[in-house]
Amino acid sequence: MPFALRLPLYGRGRGERPWLHYIMKVVKTVKEVREIVSEWRKEGLTVGLVPTMGYLHEGHQSLIVKSVSQNDRTVVSVFVNPIQFGPNEDFEAYPRDMEHDKALVEKAGGDLIFNPEPSEMYPGHFTSFIDTTETTELLCGAVRPIHFRGVCTVVGKLFNIVCPDRAYFGQKDAQQLATIRRFVRDLNFPLEIIPCPIIREADGLAKSSRNTYLSAEERQAALILSKSLKKGKEAIEAGEKNAKKIIEIIKTNLETEPLARVDYVEVVDFENIQRVDTISGETLVAIAVYIGKTRLIDNFITK
Repeated sequence: MPFALRLPLYGRGRGERPWLHYIMKVVKTVKEVREIVSEWRKEGLTVGLVPTMGYLHEGHQSLIVKSVSQNDRTVVSVFVNPIQFGPNEDFEAYPRDMEHDKALVEKAGGDLIFNPEPSEMYPGHFTSFIDTTETTELLCGAVRPIHFRGVCTVVGKLFNIVCPDRAYFGQKDAQQLATIRRFVRDLNFPLEIIPCPIIREADGLAKSSRNTYLSAEERQAALILSKSLKKGKEAIEAGEKNAKKIIEIIKTNLETEPLARVDYVEVVDFENIQRVDTISGETLVAIAVYIGKTRLIDNFITK
């Protein structure tokens, strides 16, 4: 029996499969996801996956909309992944609002939310992980040593559970995007990784679930991230190709904000996340900055 009622009216869908009304479902178990996706596959439908940790915003919505436009069905995972948080990080405090998330996924056209408990994803005596090298040595990987092991493990599990044709990731987490693309290639996962651009507030701040941690004063101070990156981008567009000079320009601008504490400013090759001396091709210019106690990241990629 199909899990959703779909009426063939204009307004939604891929190609010649538009739909206006449907019933989205939320499931908690791997078994349920596999049963639903299996039914879709029997109908010859394509499947997109948008992995998230919930507390969804317009950035996540843009990923879901992209998936809906490219696939017949879209699965959104909502799971705050405990194994990617270090012992002194914000796992317990990480914002959660499932009712809000359900409304946003439905509005964006998603078909299924997978919202498992940690025990469903990591049953007792869980001992198998996906480790990566090279792309995780610098940037966030240098200061969050277990983070990408946790990210790659949960994403790999989601790929095996959903078996999507395509999966969607935002450029704001550029190191994560590069790392997932690498392990998908290295481990022969049969899907396409679709990168999606950063979605920003009207004043330039990159959308992030952690923005909710900021006080009004900190929220204003956080604009220094996008403003500093803009200075670096303008210098590159004006002809500056020396990576050290771009780093200096960005750092100098960040240091004008009293509430900002720089974690890193790096210029790296976007494919392997290794430092470069000269900017050419796809180069990632990435920053991490503490505004008060909140760590924010932002970046841009040269072409």
